[in-house]
Amino acid sequence: MPLNPTIARVTDRIRARSEATRDAYLERMGKAISNGPVRAHLSCGNQAHAYAAMGETKAALAEAKVPNLGIVTAYNDMLSAHQPFERYPDLIRAAARKAGVTVQVAGGVPAMCDGVTQGQPGMELSLFSRDVIALAAGVAMSHNCFDAALYLGVCDKIVPGLIMAAATFGHVPAVFVPAGPMTSGIPNDQKSAVRNAYAEGRATREELMAAEMASYHGPGTCTFYGTANTNQMLMEVMGLHLPGASFVNPGTPLREALTAAAVERAAQITALGNDFRPVGEILDERAYVNGIVGLMATGGSTNLVLHLPAMARASGVILDLQDFADLSEAVPLMAKVYPNGLADVNHFHAAGGLQFLIGQLLDAGLLHPDAKTIAGDGLSAYRQEPVLDGGCLVWRDGPKASLNDKVVRPASDPFAPSGGLKLLTGNLGRGVIKVSAVAPERHVVEAPARIFHSQEAVKAAFKAGEFTSDTVVVVRFQGPKANGMPELHSLTPTLSVLQDRGLKVALVTDGRMSGASGKVPAAIHVAPEAAAGGPLAKLRDGDMVRLDAVAGTLTALVPDFDSRAPVTADLSANEYGIGRELFAAFRRNVGSADTGASTVN
Repeated sequence: MPLNPTIARVTDRIRARSEATRDAYLERMGKAISNGPVRAHLSCGNQAHAYAAMGETKAALAEAKVPNLGIVTAYNDMLSAHQPFERYPDLIRAAARKAGVTVQVAGGVPAMCDGVTQGQPGMELSLFSRDVIALAAGVAMSHNCFDAALYLGVCDKIVPGLIMAAATFGHVPAVFVPAGPMTSGIPNDQKSAVRNAYAEGRATREELMAAEMASYHGPGTCTFYGTANTNQMLMEVMGLHLPGASFVNPGTPLREALTAAAVERAAQITALGNDFRPVGEILDERAYVNGIVGLMATGGSTNLVLHLPAMARASGVILDLQDFADLSEAVPLMAKVYPNGLADVNHFHAAGGLQFLIGQLLDAGLLHPDAKTIAGDGLSAYRQEPVLDGGCLVWRDGPKASLNDKVVRPASDPFAPSGGLKLLTGNLGRGVIKVSAVAPERHVVEAPARIFHSQEAVKAAFKAGEFTSDTVVVVRFQGPKANGMPELHSLTPTLSVLQDRGLKVALVTDGRMSGASGKVPAAIHVAPEAAAGGPLAKLRDGDMVRLDAVAGTLTALVPDFDSRAPVTADLSANEYGIGRELFAAFRRNVGSADTGASTVN
């Protein structure tokens, strides 16, 4: 199937926009590659320090005749998705011995659980943790001892930060090694119903805790299709996972076989192997376009609209919000996974999952089929799914038809003709909205604004019974410069209740919502942010605001709006406590949301 003309046009536009930065990047990577295997440049003293504790593999490391793989791990057991990584170094060492290569843990990176920090002061560190992860992974790789890297990470900021580091060390091959989703707990709609009931005072704290614990109940990623699982989809569609590796549950024989296979493949794609594949060559404009296509086809997390530009810049590729909007229009919504539907990622995987979806997108001309991956040239290998046959890992053809068309559908008969992400522009700035879970009659909201400077103030107004008519809830001074751009996910139950009461409500913010933003129309990532003097800082209570996801506009319907002076806010409360004082330099130097909100590129 010929490449879809919109996919081709957007890719060409990105390529042209990125020509200077990508060429400079490839020149730097080429020079690093031309220097040969990195350990050849270490002195004997350097190497003695690096190998001193390596026991039986010390001699092989010193000879430098076989690949040495570096593990960069985001292990902690605060994150259920990362708890399985505790055992991975031992699994990887065993696989490395079998493959005749050596391996070392290069370093660890921090990994926050956004589920723990939702609505808490610690969430103001969350976005910046992405750049800290990139820096920490860079420190790990700076030892210059590794012929390939194995990146162990799953959740929200961790994968984007690891990609930024992997791209910076783009002359080194990289394999991303997932841990998989936890098994299914109580249905997500049941959990959501209890949350809403608690917000209205109809459920007790004990009932809420029981529902939450039954939903988030074991090792692995949370099973809704939020940022963590969207990351896993991206790594597969962008060719950095082994085919079919994303959604295999932790602790299963297949999961462990895939981890061992990742080690073998990492060794094969080193300069000392037979199929050298530096990750900088994989992370080109085709890979990022493929990732955005996957995002739209699956209705993935809006957080990736923030992360992908930062990831891409690390490899010299410049993405713009218009690229996301244009690709969204061209790509059908093929999956319904909570919060866009009732199914979770385990149901999605069982219904055909990524192998069916990738095959459909390739057949429809919606993915670059020739993109380079860790598995080979082209995406055809990602049509295949891994299975154990007599205890041996093999790949077979994936499903050619959906096994549950309520969860995943073919490109020819999708849930919606477009991916559901819209670019919004107007006199309030530039932002995005995800409408794939929003009812069509709510795609346009025109109502008076209520202005807030914190999500706590919104919830207090709700408890006081102040929302009695259609309202556009504006939560400003939530951008990266103001307070680190926390997710405002804890507002979802409050706004959902108002919507269920028959009111037309919308959220407008320079902050973020999570991948579970759900059914309430939300204009997010609005830039320039209020703390930078952006238009949101000119709004007043009662101003009529129109959010129009059909026309793609976000407008204050006020005659004197442009002539108003922006207000300022007292942000001193954001400066201290729970580590926030450590991140003052990040708040001062961070870029705008529409370019990735990064401090390091």
